[in-house]
Amino acid sequence: MFGFLKKDDSVKTAAAPAVAGPGWALRLRNGLSRTRSQLSGLFRGARIDEELLAELESTLLMADVGGEATNFLLDELKARVKRDRLEKPAQLQAALAAILEALLTPLEAALDTSSHKPFVIMLAGVNGAGKTTSIGKLARHFQQQGKSVLLAAGDTFRAAAREQLMAWGERNQVAVIAQESGDPAAVVFDAIHAAKARGIDVVLADTAGRLPTQLHLMEEIAKVKRVIQKVDPTAPHEVLLVLDANIGQNAVAQVRAFDKAIGVSGLIVTKLDGTAKGGVIAAIARQQPTGKPLALRFIGVGEGIDDLQPFVAREFVAALLAEPGA
Repeated sequence: MFGFLKKDDSVKTAAAPAVAGPGWALRLRNGLSRTRSQLSGLFRGARIDEELLAELESTLLMADVGGEATNFLLDELKARVKRDRLEKPAQLQAALAAILEALLTPLEAALDTSSHKPFVIMLAGVNGAGKTTSIGKLARHFQQQGKSVLLAAGDTFRAAAREQLMAWGERNQVAVIAQESGDPAAVVFDAIHAAKARGIDVVLADTAGRLPTQLHLMEEIAKVKRVIQKVDPTAPHEVLLVLDANIGQNAVAQVRAFDKAIGVSGLIVTKLDGTAKGGVIAAIARQQPTGKPLALRFIGVGEGIDDLQPFVAREFVAALLAEPGA
């Protein structure tokens, strides 16, 4: 059986367009403070020298930018120093910002849900990455775009996950399809049928957390995707992998493993406010672990419902390299 949280058949949505509030830039700067603190002070010296470049290399590695991306950034910086005859560390900082923005911009791609109705989004990730919380925040995001939303509690292993998702449903006033136990694929199957019947715009399907090394669970999530395709051969229209920024370089391996199992099309990076490893985004951009264009759809910098926002490379770089108090 499956059920809805709501007693009536209406789905409430907000009429306001989805825009980041005026406080987002400040929240982003604050959220990246632990990563940014490693860079602060580097560019305050009198001149650019080998010592500064060596210190920058160490700092980038500590921020989990990774060896490949760090080498790329340093090579590009050295070329600009020579080409443009840069002398002051402040000029080096500006050059780093420009190079980093160019590296990250290909990850920037807004999620357009208008191509299908319902637009089915499947979320995956390891335990504790923040999938269920991200779904609640995404529901609010799509509601602010005027979309109707339905949630599928596909994590049937953890009762707390189902209860958490239902709480988000109540908070956002959206329907939730859930079972007390059973097959996660069946829950998502029912949810998509219900969304079609109700004319819902977006279905957000939760799945249980799993490690890439748990092969039987990776096969199970692949089954969920196959069942979705039985309901709608074009779905899921987006497969989002939720990554905890605290895992640093392990994020690259997770992207590869989940992509092999279910074909990842986009990423959500959460908990950037709790880590000094925000540079992992640069590692992902440089390595392109799926071997195909990959979009960083959203980043999260807090627990608030509006603390998950679309990734914009220029905003991210500005917040990462902002001076203290800026």
